[in-house]
Amino acid sequence: MLPPEPYKGETRKLVLAFDVGTTFSGVSYCILDPGEVPVIRGVSRYPTQEQVGGDSKIPSIIYYDLQGVVRAVGAEALQEQIIEQAKDEGWVKLEWWKLHLRAKHLTSSHIREDDIPPLPSGKSAVQVLADFMRYLFQCARTYIQESHLNLWRSVENSIEFVLTHPNDWEGPQQQQMRRAAELAGLISSNEEQSHVHLLTEGEASLHFCITNVITSRASSSPMAMSDFPVEEEVHSGSQGVVIVDAGGGTIDLSAYSMKLSPTSFKEIAPAECCLQGSAFVTRRAHDLLKNKLSGSNYSSPEMIAQMSNIFDTTTKLRFRKPEEPSDVKFGTIHDEDLKYDIRSGQLKLAGEDIAGLFEPSVKAIIEAFEHQKRVASTPVNLVFLVGGFAASNWLFARLQQYFQPLGISFCRPDGHVNKAVADGAVSFYIDHLVSSRVAPATHGVRAYIPFNSQDPEHQARQPTQFIDPAVQVYPGKENVIGSAQHTSTPSHKQPQHGAHTPAPQSLIQEKCP
Repeated sequence: MLPPEPYKGETRKLVLAFDVGTTFSGVSYCILDPGEVPVIRGVSRYPTQEQVGGDSKIPSIIYYDLQGVVRAVGAEALQEQIIEQAKDEGWVKLEWWKLHLRAKHLTSSHIREDDIPPLPSGKSAVQVLADFMRYLFQCARTYIQESHLNLWRSVENSIEFVLTHPNDWEGPQQQQMRRAAELAGLISSNEEQSHVHLLTEGEASLHFCITNVITSRASSSPMAMSDFPVEEEVHSGSQGVVIVDAGGGTIDLSAYSMKLSPTSFKEIAPAECCLQGSAFVTRRAHDLLKNKLSGSNYSSPEMIAQMSNIFDTTTKLRFRKPEEPSDVKFGTIHDEDLKYDIRSGQLKLAGEDIAGLFEPSVKAIIEAFEHQKRVASTPVNLVFLVGGFAASNWLFARLQQYFQPLGISFCRPDGHVNKAVADGAVSFYIDHLVSSRVAPATHGVRAYIPFNSQDPEHQARQPTQFIDPAVQVYPGKENVIGSAQHTSTPSHKQPQHGAHTPAPQSLIQEKCP
């Protein structure tokens, strides 16, 4: 299945994929050499990255000074000396700034104004994105120069950029990304926009799953890949696959039909996107801590923020059972207040309370999935969970509780699922495995068409036919002069004039949805 093939291009080329997330960001790349099998790699060294464990991603944080100059980015912004200097000099710290670019039609009633820090004076969201992308590019260039001797000079003028974005971002947001790429210096002019490729995070994650799971049949799920109907069923037909990319800000769901002989992936339902990523679990934890510790010696904004950060990086990831309490280890052995469940520097939280913090995100995923399942042209029987939020054992367990009774195989790929978008974006550029997509919206007038058993198109829609009451009305008259019943089939096509007229100068008044 999908054996790797040598690159068929004539010249060496570098592919850089940027995954700019609400909470964390990363870069993956691939050197395309003619005749060589491409290898996808991740940038895994960033300045002061050892402060956060040397991961392949950095926090999406930027510090600006009072003149609007970038002073610290990513892991650098977590250094104690930077935090102290920022306080002393009045720097502006930006987190969650990507949400300033969000599509306005996304449901965001749960987001308060103070959840998203305001942009610095004179800075637009596009300029902030450009500053962050410039930093990522500089880090990627340094990493490649240090990892591949004498390579950069041969590819610096032959770079293809793949920029990923949430499923629901549309034309305005995509145009802002292109503008940011130019401001960041990734490209020099509009003429070079052909080197910038935009891709939804959902489709990028699909390519990651194809490369790392479907073709390797490796999974960390309790269900083995042999339990999945990949070989037998897929070779005999198509099966529906949904990718749940659970990130820090958004959760993206993408649905495809999968056929591996020959290889074919087609989108079967409009992509879904909801603002219920892991950052909102932490935000709800912040509110829980604030209410729980109100009136205690630990209720200061600074202390609540510290505990929230500890919850975000430890408690949230380790949480498994609502029947058992969990601790937030924030202080020393001298920090104790039994009235507030604080003992030896640890705050005890009820497991049910923590589970409740996840529930809005779980419900959002289930609702989005059920909508895709209803409209999908192919039955869905396989779901993959990827993204940084996928590292949560409780999120995986809760979703597994939902999918298993439905007979749907549920898989969390092995390895670094937080690299799914960046790695998958590179794979997208190499393979382009999705052959067709579904329009995110349709426009038109719904109409009820009388069922014609001789019409092949009507025959194909026979399961949707129904008996609908109708009345005859003379033009210009308000009173009903007759009624009838006929079998109709819903249609999005505009009916031909007179198609509903059973007699001269009479019309059928039909009930519209």
